[in-house]
Order: sequence, then C-alpha cells, then structure tokens
Amino acid sequence: MRSFLVVTALALSGAGHGAAKATTIEESADAVAEKVIAWRQDLHANPELGNREFRTARIVADHLRSLSFDRVETEVAHTGVVGVLRGGKPGPVVALRADMDALPVTEQTGLPFASTVTTEWRGQQTGVMHACGHDAHTAILMGVAEVLAGMRENIPGSVKFIFQPAEEGAPPGEEGGAELMVAQGVLGGDYAPGAIFGLHVAPFRAGSIGYRPGGMQAASDGLKIVIKGQQTHGAMPWAGVDPIVVAAQVISGVQNVVSRQIDITKAPAIITFGSINGGNRGNIIPAQVELTGTIRAFDPAMRNDIHERETRIATLTAESHGATAEVTIDRGYPVTRNDPELTENMKAVLDRYAFGGKAKLIPPITASEDFSFYANEIPGLFFALGVAPEGRGLGSAAPNHSPFFVVNDDVMHVGVKALAGLALEWLSQNPVPSPEASGTSAE
Repeated sequence: MRSFLVVTALALSGAGHGAAKATTIEESADAVAEKVIAWRQDLHANPELGNREFRTARIVADHLRSLSFDRVETEVAHTGVVGVLRGGKPGPVVALRADMDALPVTEQTGLPFASTVTTEWRGQQTGVMHACGHDAHTAILMGVAEVLAGMRENIPGSVKFIFQPAEEGAPPGEEGGAELMVAQGVLGGDYAPGAIFGLHVAPFRAGSIGYRPGGMQAASDGLKIVIKGQQTHGAMPWAGVDPIVVAAQVISGVQNVVSRQIDITKAPAIITFGSINGGNRGNIIPAQVELTGTIRAFDPAMRNDIHERETRIATLTAESHGATAEVTIDRGYPVTRNDPELTENMKAVLDRYAFGGKAKLIPPITASEDFSFYANEIPGLFFALGVAPEGRGLGSAAPNHSPFFVVNDDVMHVGVKALAGLALEWLSQNPVPSPEASGTSAE
C-alpha cells in the first residue's frame, strides 16, 4: 500500500493514480471556508427534525446540481439526498456521509443565528435545535463536494455523497435513517462504494481529530419493563401485591448484570433506567409500574447476553413477589465499528489535518450512531472533529444534545480537508486493475 506522502508525491509529479495534490485540497478547502460557515449558520437557524428535512435537502440537492454532479437522487429514505461525482480517471467508488436532522431541543445559546423554530413533538410544544452538530456535518460535506468537484479530472474513481435524514431516529410509526437508506440500496447499484467515511463534531479541543479502531461508539437498545401487581390500600399492603417494591428489586437486580455478571474488562456496558411511572396517590398501591431505560454495549455477544440476563432477572424477581414482569427490548443501533485495517491505512490523513499534526486515539464513546449500519455492510471509518469554543474542551464545553451546545466555525475547514483527503487517499490506494493485469481483453 502506498502511504499518503507517496500518493501526494505522485500527484505533484503527475504520475500514477494520485488523485489531486494535497495542497489543492488545502487551498480549495480554505477557499470555500466562508461558504461552509454561511451554510452551517443558515442550517442552524432553520433546523428540521428527522424525515422532515425538506428545506435542508433542497439546499443540498441544488448545490450538488450546481456542481454538475453526474447523479443527484432526492427523497431517498424520505428526505435523503445522494449524489455521485465521477472522476476523470478509472477507479473504484468511495462514499462520504453526513446527517441532516435536528433535535427537539429549545436553544439557549444566545447566538445571533440561534434557532427560534418550534414544533409539537410527542404531544408537547418544544423548540427545534441543531444541538448535535448535524448542521456542521451537512455544511462540511457540501464543502467537500465543491472541493472535489473542482478537481474531478484528476480523481481516480467516483465519490458517492450521502446526505442522510433521521440519524436521531424517525418519528413514531415511521422508518428512517441509515438503516432505511441501506435497505433502499444506497450502498449498491452501479456506484457501489468499497468504503465509507464520516465524522461527528464533538466538544473536544478545536481542530483536534479523535479516532478509534474497532468499536468506537456503543450499540443502543431501548428497555421497557412493565411490572403488574395487585392494587390495594397503602395502609394494607398485605392485601395486594406492591409493584413499586418489586420495581425497586428489579432495578437493583438488573444493575447487577453489569457490575457482577459480565466481564467488563473485555468491553464496557451500561444499563440505565430513565423513567419510573406508576400510581397517582401516596396512599394507594397501584396495579402496575412501568420502567424505561437504555442499554449500551460494545461487544455483540455481550449485548445479547445482557438482554437475556435482564429478561430473566426481571421475570423471576417479579414472580418471586407474586407479580409479573413483561420485558420488551427494542434493538436500536449496532456498535459503530471502525474497520481496523482501513483505520490504520487512513491514519496518516487524519494526522495531516488534525490540530498539532497528530490525531488522538480516544476511549470508546457510549453514545450511539447509526453510521453503524453502513459500516456493518462495507469497511467504514468514523472519526470525531473537535469544535469546542476557543480555550475550552471536553468537560468545559457544553456537550452534544445540550441547549447550550456551540460549534466553533473556525475549524469547519478541518473537517472539509479530512473528508476530502480520506476519499482521495482511499481511491488512490485501491486502483482498478488494468485489463492487462487482470488478464482480460480490452475488446
């Protein structure tokens, strides 16, 4: 395999399959930096929830068409946009992905372009905010599209741009996100990519890049346990079966799965209960209690083991008290896994554009990402771009999903350079064999 420096040297000399010289990426990304910032701030002021990204999708599609992309598809998985940029030289296909949806969060940043959009979400009035940075992801990939379109004649292959809706989840009763895009064939067809790259902004030091081979972000599953007892007067608990007491026992027992029953030296795992609902008066023992929570795991086998243990503990604990427990586990996003070989081969690109000249190996992230659905199908590399305000970093900057989350626009160009560089490097490392090398006739 040729290193990034060798590929750059070939490009500078005009030899081999090198795509375009690295300085062109840097100069082009710097040239579109102000556009990227303007796009990001406009999208931030006009956020849209999952499967409703109509305005965002229109802006993206119009931009790709203005760059004379060879193919622009809209309404993929509801509001997704997929564009294909075909290079001037033969080669494989690589994919780049950005998500477009916002969150039902009321913004409190005080920014001049802060969102004032409101909507009804699950029966409640709420604000809408790009509290996870998907506005930055979309703007960055729009910038990458412009950079690569400007050097298409030197690109050895094609680049598929995937602008995805509903990463944060589809509205109730709907399908969406990466899973639906994969089901609709975004990774197949006549431009089937051999690898895919994506990024996520994070409250790390501005311009830093974080990566991790293998499991980088956790699988996420929804947990619901309905405990049914027998309603009675609070002064006579012996006359019924108290589901609240049973719920306390179930919570304690289920937490022991992680703390006492699985080997967390192999991979971390988390079980969290986020809501307990039951009863309406202090002197009435209710008939049932409902618990909801989330499960996070980094190992597929461990994930399945946790599901089995939780179900068994909750069911048997309830039975031992004369109650019943109905356990429902909704399998969500798989582990976001970075292909180790791909990660190693691309590390030089991440180092090149990271703050300080070196990308950082980061610990596993217990949040989940539906980029995992792509990376389960083809080799993928997902990395974190630090966008904390100047002088701040992890622990001092507001986290993703916070109403105070702020993106540092001054480092948007770093994301543009990194994604463009990854695409060109992978294409250069994976040339299409010539007819002579493959033993086939050119006829």
